[in-house]
Amino acid sequence: MIARRLVGALAAVAIFALPLYGSPFAVALGLACLMYATLATSWSIFSGPTRTLSLATSAFFGLGAYCTAFALGSLPWPLIIFLGGSVAAAFAALIGLVVLRLRGAYFAVLTFGLGEVVRHAVTYIEKSQSGTVGRVLTDTPPAGTVYITVAVLAALAAVAYRTVARSDLGFALRGIGADEERAATLGVHVRRAKLAAFCLTAWFAGAVGAAAAVRWTYIDPSSVFNPFIVFQTVLIAMVGGPAKLRGPILGALIFSLLAELLRLRLPYLYMIVLGVLLILSVLFLPEGLAGVRWIDRLLAPRRRARAEASHV
Repeated sequence: MIARRLVGALAAVAIFALPLYGSPFAVALGLACLMYATLATSWSIFSGPTRTLSLATSAFFGLGAYCTAFALGSLPWPLIIFLGGSVAAAFAALIGLVVLRLRGAYFAVLTFGLGEVVRHAVTYIEKSQSGTVGRVLTDTPPAGTVYITVAVLAALAAVAYRTVARSDLGFALRGIGADEERAATLGVHVRRAKLAAFCLTAWFAGAVGAAAAVRWTYIDPSSVFNPFIVFQTVLIAMVGGPAKLRGPILGALIFSLLAELLRLRLPYLYMIVLGVLLILSVLFLPEGLAGVRWIDRLLAPRRRARAEASHV
């Protein structure tokens, strides 16, 4: 236990100190990894225990990004991040009152459709108000500040995941995922539990969008409301395993490295390869890389050694 905590502390120090010793490419790669780790971990807070496929991540991400576009230069950086998350959470609360009544494919299709509606609505507002589409971002914070911000959000998402999983809300969400009608008959307020987790997921997605927006000097609705964001988030969570905290983190690390390799060597087949990986993970790894059986096989010798040592 002490050794594990020591390794974790050293890993945390190495991650947060990366801008001090890493190259610009390493910092950019680390930022992408942390961004998708945050998105996949927060997505798993809601979709993991409820077994509900939410495709609204790109809508939340884009709303947070546009908060940065409007507020950058007039508000402090931490307040911009909080504003981006809050706007996304407020939008999630509004649409959640309607879409959380649905289940299965209907919920997935509607959440994806709402993301497209938001993208077209922002496009229309931009054209009607300013006569153009997109925003130029000036006076952006340094790359190191952006990296640390996303690293803090990733840590907060991990804490939120673990806290929710051990709370009454987590038990309620797992009950809903097992049998929603039975959970309701046992006293679980289904709609309230789902709405709370849905808004928490949206807050982190919006906050990450607000922080990551400054990676580009120019943003428009097609870039920040990009469906690729939600598809890669779901892919990372599914391959890693949304039922365990280590799943989204492991998936983000693997896919950040894989994405760079595929984009360089197979730029036109990148999305096809990702789609095939998603299909294979659903068919052969339903619990993801962090599934119980996979972890048990890996840790079985170590657990037996601990049990024997405790008996001695």
